[in-house]
Amino acid sequence: MIAEMLSFDFMRNALMGGLMVCVLCSLLSFFVVLKRLSFIGVGISHSAFGGLAIGVLLGFNPFICAGIFSVLVAWGIGITSQKGKLHEDTTIGIFFSAAMALGVALISLSREYKADLFSLLFGNILAITQADLWMVAICGVGVALFLFLFFKELLAISFDDEVARVGGLPVDFLYYGLLTAMAITVVASIKVVGIILVEALLVIPAATGFQMSKNYRWMLFFSLASGALSLFSGLILSYWLDIASGATIVLCASLLFVLAFLFSPGKGVLLRGRG
Repeated sequence: MIAEMLSFDFMRNALMGGLMVCVLCSLLSFFVVLKRLSFIGVGISHSAFGGLAIGVLLGFNPFICAGIFSVLVAWGIGITSQKGKLHEDTTIGIFFSAAMALGVALISLSREYKADLFSLLFGNILAITQADLWMVAICGVGVALFLFLFFKELLAISFDDEVARVGGLPVDFLYYGLLTAMAITVVASIKVVGIILVEALLVIPAATGFQMSKNYRWMLFFSLASGALSLFSGLILSYWLDIASGATIVLCASLLFVLAFLFSPGKGVLLRGRG
């Protein structure tokens, strides 16, 4: 069945694009979970819809507009959370609600909206083109380069901002750099899993890694491994059962987390205290 599946060009494109996105999201989710940025990821992913709508209405590339708009919203969330007196979850709720509402309002004004709204919201990995693969690759290289160049520094601010600041680290630069990386990753992932589901890939792989490991190195390894396994199993199941690929990938990632939560050595709730 796998050989038959890979005989089609669109399936090979889906596999390559999906693998790049899952690895990228899994790598980034390591810091998202450690620094507890999961809800910010939800806000950024939903804000991409507003950027897509602006691009459609103005006749520009919607994905470039979504990238710029998502970065601006990410910075807005960061600035308001740090400088304002509102709680962070309140700020994020305001931003992503406003961005989604803006997207719906602008889309309703467009009489020539040709893009498939369902695929933007929930992804259409089987429609990935060579141009999409290049976009994902360029975004992935940029984000991965930032994460690897500042890995130790990002790890430090993930554990304790104040200690990192006292130690002379550029905490604000690293924080906003991480938010920018999240925004770019969201836009790169839209074609694969869509706006609604991308936040799952920014959280679940590292959560699975956390359940499976006792230190951050193994947590990162299991995060990447679970992301790749979710992609392969999700694509195969979606091809076999003829169901939505993006949703199947997320469901496979969720199943891996449940298995790790229940059965992981040391942390699994069904194995805890045994041995």
